[in-house]
Amino acid sequence: MDKRVKFTKVQELVYELKVGDAMAQNVFIVKPDNMMSELRSILRDNRISGVPVTENEKLVGIISIEDFIKWLTEGNKDCPIKDKMTTDVKKLYVDEPLVLAVSKFEKCGFGRFPVVDRHNEKLLGVITKGDIIERVLRKLEIEYHEEEIHRYRASHIFEDIVADKVAVVLKSRVEGKNFGRAGQVSSGIRKTLARLNIHPHIIRRVSIASYEAEMNLVIFTEGGEITVEVKPDIIHINVKDSGPGIPDIKKALEPGYSTASDWIRELGFGAGMGLTNIKKCADRFNLTSTVGKGTNLKISIDMKTN
Repeated sequence: MDKRVKFTKVQELVYELKVGDAMAQNVFIVKPDNMMSELRSILRDNRISGVPVTENEKLVGIISIEDFIKWLTEGNKDCPIKDKMTTDVKKLYVDEPLVLAVSKFEKCGFGRFPVVDRHNEKLLGVITKGDIIERVLRKLEIEYHEEEIHRYRASHIFEDIVADKVAVVLKSRVEGKNFGRAGQVSSGIRKTLARLNIHPHIIRRVSIASYEAEMNLVIFTEGGEITVEVKPDIIHINVKDSGPGIPDIKKALEPGYSTASDWIRELGFGAGMGLTNIKKCADRFNLTSTVGKGTNLKISIDMKTN
């Protein structure tokens, strides 16, 4: 009996989409010098439970309905919102993969997160769980129509080529520390496999494995290369880098293990290396690494298993 983890189309899209794709841009805001007495009508009239606080378009805090109720029950005099707001705000960046937003919702238990620009901290929007669901459903509909148009062009490539051995090779360079482009390579791989008419379950496994591998290159190294070899019966993925290497591979394969530096964690990344997810997607998995020289990850996914 096949006990391999099954990945859904929704999971696949959550890996591909960015936070900016799903956030709401029409955001109600207040200023630090607005008074607490003004907050009641803002929360009530707009039916919201919290409001970002901005100054010169930059996020400086958040004031919630809990903060407002606490101020009322304490019976204090009216005061500026800046005296009661939370300044240590949990936020998301507009260029983060949506899968990280899902993880933060689960971890923090919040109903919404403000979304800011990574470079200047300007508030760009707000995202809720409902926004994520709506965006994924919309993406599903769009992709269905687009792929119907493109799929036939390449779907018979293996049948139409006459040769003893046939393979399609996709080779891509991944730039380290460039979070704005993170996920583009794995997204391209997914679209190419779809147009080759590869089974959707196989595509999902390749997409998730290549995304996790790509993020490792972005987060932990100065860059590397991902090569995908597609054959009629199997897909090979080879990921190479010349980064710092992994000191303890066995420990790295433990869920949640991470060697991310403080600045990477501050950017919202580094909860884990994703190797356990990659292993779940693979039929064969091989990881070798030399400290100071780099890491080589090889996985294979059989076409006949889905």
